[in-house]
Amino acid sequence: MSSAPIIFSDDQAQAWDDVAAMLRLSGVDLDDSLLMPPQSDQSSVMAVIGKAGSGKTMLLARLYKALEEAGVDVVSGDWEGKKRKEGRTLAILAPTNKAASVLRNRGVPATTIHRILYTPVYDPEYEKVAEWLAGQGERPDIEGLTDIALDRAFSSYQTHKSIPAALAAAGLRGSDFITGWKRREEGLDIGFVDESSMLDAKQFADLQEIFPTLVLFGDPAQLPPVQTSGGMVFETMPKERVKSLSRVHRQDAGNPILDLAHALADPMLDYYHFEKMVAEAAARDERVVMAQRVEADLMARSPVLVWRNATRIKLIHAFRTAFDAPIDELLEGEPLICDGIELPMKHRKKRLDLEARGLIKGAQVIYLGPGRKPGFSRLHVMGAEDPQVSAASIVKIEQEGDAEPFIPFAARMGATFLHGAAVTIHKAQGSQWDTVQVFAPDIEIAARMGRVEAGQPLWKRLAYVAITRAENQLRWVVRNRLARPTNPLTVADLDVPVVALELTAPEAD
Repeated sequence: MSSAPIIFSDDQAQAWDDVAAMLRLSGVDLDDSLLMPPQSDQSSVMAVIGKAGSGKTMLLARLYKALEEAGVDVVSGDWEGKKRKEGRTLAILAPTNKAASVLRNRGVPATTIHRILYTPVYDPEYEKVAEWLAGQGERPDIEGLTDIALDRAFSSYQTHKSIPAALAAAGLRGSDFITGWKRREEGLDIGFVDESSMLDAKQFADLQEIFPTLVLFGDPAQLPPVQTSGGMVFETMPKERVKSLSRVHRQDAGNPILDLAHALADPMLDYYHFEKMVAEAAARDERVVMAQRVEADLMARSPVLVWRNATRIKLIHAFRTAFDAPIDELLEGEPLICDGIELPMKHRKKRLDLEARGLIKGAQVIYLGPGRKPGFSRLHVMGAEDPQVSAASIVKIEQEGDAEPFIPFAARMGATFLHGAAVTIHKAQGSQWDTVQVFAPDIEIAARMGRVEAGQPLWKRLAYVAITRAENQLRWVVRNRLARPTNPLTVADLDVPVVALELTAPEAD
């Protein structure tokens, strides 16, 4: 192969060999970079699990490159070319846009599970551009697209391998190219699923219908999916189909954030000794901060992570007060969290359209301002490849106690949102931010309650998930205080176009 030599730990090397053996049965020989007829028509699932820093993402990325070099066609959520008769297909998936964007930032062309379960319906003219970019057709002659625009699209595609990015470079948007969505009718061959600890049983079953060969990558120390009776899907698999990675890799050695996360595995460690470890790490390394207050500036893009809903609501109101947000409207730049789609079943097509564009439950969104129609808001979906949309919105800002939520946007039907300046640790799973603020008093309360989940103290699982959301700096907030912001809210840090797509919600009967 043309890529750099692979240097694996023993457990990674064993996992590679086991996955390679499974792929060989599906018709892909990684040793010789060859495609062959499948040697078995039986479906096969394997899981590769390990804690943060054990090398799961590195292994996934190396497997992807090896499959690509063997000639496997990588299917993303933005465009899917004609399937080759003797070809093989691979899709790399994550449960949320934010989780997929973490992989894309590392050079892995990931998309969301939803974008694979449902396939786009293309505008025939712009499909010719996509086919040309992907090497499956001649350079097209499209009315309204100059040679200069096509050259820009080609140059963009060579760099990013993204059809929406190439169309944007040509002056188009995904909304021009994709006219609708339908349930996938044709299966694919190989699926890699990152953050598989977040999968529920239905998603797992849906994926098994599409992929005869499926590899799950997950962290057993995270929290199980919310509102599920069982644990993580890989916990139900036969032991011989689950490969564990345990070694923390060289590039992560000496990382104080990972050191703290792994220290939580010590059964003798209690909360107060752990917090002392945080203080000691902060004294010797600037990547850990023992913070005396929450920073309001950071909350606009990186939510404070909490355990209790009551804490979340208090911090949201403190954030809005700090930025002088009016009680009856949203400010541009305020963060939101999608809480689902409120549309009746007869409007299923519109629901699919909204979800396919990134407005799925748990999606992180930045409010850009009101749309052109009453009840509509312009939004930036964090982590989405085509992030700007305008949708009929129902925004709920929850009040403390039993008071009814305040609703600054109230379309009759559409996407629903909660405020996103603070989120629960459960909802933060699958996401990462450069700097993460963890509200430690909540975790201390969980420790005092003595709750146990899956054989481990709940506070340790909460702390582990919260800590491992931080890419570069962990701020362990120890006091119930908020620092006033140093700058007003802005959207200048987002690539906001002049015109955003309007997603029209149907009128109620």
